[in-house]
Amino acid sequence: MAKNIKLDRAKVHIHATYNNTIITVCDMNENPVTWKSPGMVGYKGSRKGTPFAAQVAAESLVREMKDYGIRSVSIAVKGTGSGRQSVVQTIKGSGIRVEEVKNVTPVSHSSIKGRR
Repeated sequence: MAKNIKLDRAKVHIHATYNNTIITVCDMNENPVTWKSPGMVGYKGSRKGTPFAAQVAAESLVREMKDYGIRSVSIAVKGTGSGRQSVVQTIKGSGIRVEEVKNVTPVSHSSIKGRR
């Protein structure tokens, strides 16, 4: 990865499942810059789905974001996993300004149940 890229703002996508949490940093045109998951920072198996593992991955990602010069982010959270809140809190506590947090989890609005 080329660390000579300098960004002022970025978008952070958090995909939180029950088994893992994947955090992707993109520029404002949605081009991926870097990403982390608990597996990349040493967690294996069922421990990857814990909030602490997601927090450790987010801390590692925040260090990379600061190398890129990112000062403010917009966060999109997708999924219902347990790591979603800990990632948002880690980014907020890092000194990087959080402009917005948006939940983009798909929700079904129609059901076949009851139809005949």
